Amino acid sequence: MAYLFAAYAVFWALTFAYVFSIASRQKRLEREIEVLTSALKSEEP
Repeated sequence: MAYLFAAYAVFWALTFAYVFSIASRQKRLEREIEVLTSALKSEEP
């Protein structure tokens, strides 16, 4: 029974780490999009 609990704990830990990784990448991409959008707006005549 201990192995089953350990397996579930590892699974959920890896799942949360993956979701956190995706969320941080999404935030980074949103910031990059904002920078690019402002750069395009500043270059318009």
